[in-house]
Amino acid sequence: MTLAQITKLLGRFPGLETSTSYGTPAFRVRKKLLLRMHPSEPAAVLRISCLDEQEALIAMDSKTFYITSHYEGHPFVLARLSKVKSRQLLEIVEASWRQAASKRQISEFDET
Repeated sequence: MTLAQITKLLGRFPGLETSTSYGTPAFRVRKKLLLRMHPSEPAAVLRISCLDEQEALIAMDSKTFYITSHYEGHPFVLARLSKVKSRQLLEIVEASWRQAASKRQISEFDET
């Protein structure tokens, strides 16, 4: 999966903004980071709801999902761009988007 594909995929979420995070392309809603590109690995850094979700994703598919020591204890998981499927990425981003989006944005999304 490429940055262009991710950008197109995530364009469906109201209020999603493209920005940067530590010099890498990133996506936010209401200033809350949802996804950023890893600076030195071909991976996306995804916000998740809790550490249990991080453990579950890694246990389910460790070829796709993993963490580095930098993300231990933080609600993020890395997804290898060569392995992650569009549907997986969308599900994870939608869950974190729903936590950060406004009620109006969620309503707008659910109506379409």
